[in-house]
Amino acid sequence: MHTINSLRIDNCALAFIDHQPFVAFPVRSITPEELTNNVTGLAKIAKALEVPVILTTINAEGGPLADPLFTQLQSVFPDVQPIDRHNTNAWSDPAFVDAIKATGRKKLVMCGLWTEVCLAQTVISAVRDGYEVYFVSDASGGVSLEAHQDAKARMQQAGAIPMTWQAVMAELSPDNTSPEYARLYGPVIEHGAGVSYAVQYVLAQLNRTAAP
Repeated sequence: MHTINSLRIDNCALAFIDHQPFVAFPVRSITPEELTNNVTGLAKIAKALEVPVILTTINAEGGPLADPLFTQLQSVFPDVQPIDRHNTNAWSDPAFVDAIKATGRKKLVMCGLWTEVCLAQTVISAVRDGYEVYFVSDASGGVSLEAHQDAKARMQQAGAIPMTWQAVMAELSPDNTSPEYARLYGPVIEHGAGVSYAVQYVLAQLNRTAAP
């Protein structure tokens, strides 16, 4: 039987919610190094595969402090202006919802800070509005491991689906003979940890075989 993955390049959009320095300060469910690496890796995958992306911040402007997106994330999408909000639930902001609707996609992949607040509220609201939502747990973070785990359980109970950033990558590009698959080598080598070593090894074998 021919099986088509639930997530495809042509049927989903990604939303990065509040990956900002000040918001990240209290995060304890994941290390800063892992969080930055995974968020940046996921962003580069979306960019390489040309999947629509929405960026959003909370209280980044209009107050006494400036709290922009992680520079590593914004640099992947230098021309995408984050939607700044003043409500923990991004789904309550018409600009965010309009940006989602403008993609024309009904499957959403979301990640964010904090897992138990802005991400969970947004994910659950999107599910209630009829979207099929996948949340990327290792590109998100809570103020404690307990908070992160409870939020994951809450989102799953609402009907959302947990994934990791590399699982999203593999689901979007399952055919390792496709041109899209080859675009992923760079992001994986930069951000894939142990998988990076595997890719480097495979490419070395291919290059050796192709040599005259």
